[in-house]
This record gives sequence, structure tokens and C-alpha cells, in this order.
Amino acid sequence: MTESECLVIDHVGHHGDGVAISRGGNIYVPYTLGRETVEVGPVPGHHPDRRRLLKVETASRERVAPFCPHFGVCGGCAIQHWDAEAYRAWKRELVVTTLSQAGIDCDVAPLVDAHGAGRRRITLHARMGTHDVLKVGYAAAGSHDIIPIDRCPILDPQLGGAIEAAWAIAEPLIAMGKPLDIQITATNSGLDVDVRGSGPVSSAMIALLSRIAGQHRLARLTRHGELVLMRTPPVISMGSAQVVLPPGSFLQATVAGEAALAELVSEHCRRAKHIADLFCGVGPFALRLAAKSRVTALDSDAGAVAALQKAATSTSGLKPAKAEARDLFRRPLMPQELRDYDTIVFDPPRQGAQAQATQLAASKVPTVVAVSCNVTTFARDAKILIDGGYRIEGVTPVDQFRHTPHVELVARFRR
Repeated sequence: MTESECLVIDHVGHHGDGVAISRGGNIYVPYTLGRETVEVGPVPGHHPDRRRLLKVETASRERVAPFCPHFGVCGGCAIQHWDAEAYRAWKRELVVTTLSQAGIDCDVAPLVDAHGAGRRRITLHARMGTHDVLKVGYAAAGSHDIIPIDRCPILDPQLGGAIEAAWAIAEPLIAMGKPLDIQITATNSGLDVDVRGSGPVSSAMIALLSRIAGQHRLARLTRHGELVLMRTPPVISMGSAQVVLPPGSFLQATVAGEAALAELVSEHCRRAKHIADLFCGVGPFALRLAAKSRVTALDSDAGAVAALQKAATSTSGLKPAKAEARDLFRRPLMPQELRDYDTIVFDPPRQGAQAQATQLAASKVPTVVAVSCNVTTFARDAKILIDGGYRIEGVTPVDQFRHTPHVELVARFRR
């Protein structure tokens, strides 16, 4: 196809693209809505079922003006052009439909809005563009090109100064000829920055980066996890505990998102006496649950586990909390190891926890609380638990990645 064509969009699909139905199969058009008539063009080098939007001929009544000037070019947000009420209904329906297709019949609660003040962690990419012009920003929609940015309206105000700091750090490092990824996290004590991709650097470069970190008042600057400068430890509050983050560590995207997920998990565990928190990370659930219950927390990330244990040990008023490093993909807790617990919480990465779910299904643990950022892998793991004799008591979807098709959820299973 080399020329433009006119399409009628039927609905918005699971990835946030408008879907036009044709005899040859569905056609996907980003930034469009159901019942819109649009002019589209080909997408060079992509699948034949993709089109790019050229013009909206007949707009949906639900279409609204995007609030960011980068929308449609930057690949960060898929949906800023849709009325909030319609968007929220669609996002909840993603969960309803996926569970139904997996043969799981359960109540799905209203969507919890957990965007809060915005994203508290981002990864910016630095690349040298044409004519040796530095680009620092996000990846473009559908490509590896970098869209330079000087602001991003979905960020938590605590990330103020993050973009400027990333540009300042990238300028000397990019001369080494390697692409950079700059992860920035807002903490109670300031910005925590970890730079990856530079390769070995000289002592003179380390000294320069230290000066830049000081000028931008970063809490900490690391390179591939190795310390360059720390003005003050980067601390995050989790319940009554204070956690010093390991460099580049995973954290829920928004403060409100972590709080919403933790509140749901805590409610489901309110009668628990001994909990195993699997895929625990730095402890957003374990450190809160330990206020009332004995907790054993496990994760493959040794740095995260050490940070969790240190925080638990130094926080008064908690029940016994023990953290251990263990790869639960290769060495899931077996039924005999699960006998000591009356409640299991598990929050795996996007690929889910099939091996661990299989062992849980063979156990006699009375309560399992599942947290997921991928409804498809959650449905697979939930089906394993249900087939093993658990009943699902309902699902609550949580929207901390507003303007995207990503949705979190929390569910409880009982024997």
C-alpha cells in the first residue's frame, strides 16, 4: 500500500490502538477512537495490519484534546485523546474480557485511579542524532528514534529537575560514542540517578560527573550501580519503615499506585498471622504487613532483599520480618515449605509466576493474594490456582499507568 485510505474505527483494542474491521483482517490505527472516520497512511517497515493516522475526518464525541505537545510522537502515552469516563470503562473492561476469555468467572471491582501526583521514576534515553546533535528523551512511538524533551506533564513534581540533570549528565558521556539509559527516581531525600551504557570511564570523567551531581543536588549518582557520588542516602517511606533504595532498583511507578496496591493487599491479609511475600522487591507490602503479621519475604534481587531486611531491622514496632534472596522462577517454594504460612502474597514481574502458582495449587495454604501488572499472565496463573482447588473472590483493577493500556490488579484466592 502506498496511498492514503479512509477507514471507520470500530473500537479501541487492548493496546490502545483503534481497530478497523476489514475482510482481510483487523487494521490497527494509533490515536483513534471507536466510530471515528479517519484518513490513514502506510507504516513503512511494519506489519501490513498497521496504519498511521493522517487526519480525523469524523471525530468521536468522546475525543478530547491531548494535554502534552509530545503526544503522538513520543511513545510514552498511548491515550490522551479520550474522555476520562470512557477511558476508565475501557480499562476495566480489559480485565473483564481477559478473565472471561480465560474461563474465569469473578466480580471485577471499579477501576481504582492511582495516578496521584504522577510518575516518580522514569528512564530517559540519550543518543547522538544527525549532525552530532545530542538527543535526550523518550523513544518515539513505534521506533527506536529518540524524541528530545524538556518537560513531561505526567511526572510527579518531586521529579522536578530530573530532565535537566539527565541532559547535563549525558553531554560529557555521549562523547564516548555509546547510547545511554538514565534511570531517575524521586525519593524523600532527592533524585536518585543510575546511568547505564557508558562503559568504562576515566577518573577525570568520574570527577566531572561528581561535580554535575553536586550542581544538580542529586541525592545519589551511580553508573551501572557503582557509586559516583552520594550527598545523602535516597530513602523511600514504606509504612513506618524507611528504605534506602539500591541503585537502579524497581519501584512502583507512582506513590499513589504503591499505596493503593498495599492497601488492598493489607485488607486481604488482615487476619493473617504468618505471611510469605513472594517477589517482594524492596518491601512495599512486607514492611506494611509486618505491622500486624509475621512476614518472610523472598526475591531474586539480593540488593533489594538486603535493603528490605535493613529497613525491617531498624524499624521499631514491627512483627518479626525475615528477608531472603531466592530465585522463585527456578526454585519456587514447594508445598512442604509453604506449610508454615496461612497467607501467601505474590507480585511477580510481567511474565507472571507459573512455576510458583503450580506449587501453590498443590499446597494447603488457606489464602493467596495475587498482585499483577499483566492481566494475561495473571489469568494463566489464576487458572492454575482455581484448577488446584482455590476459589477466586474478586479482582480489583488499579490504574497507576494512566494514559497507557497497562493495568495493575489485586485478587484474593481462598481454599
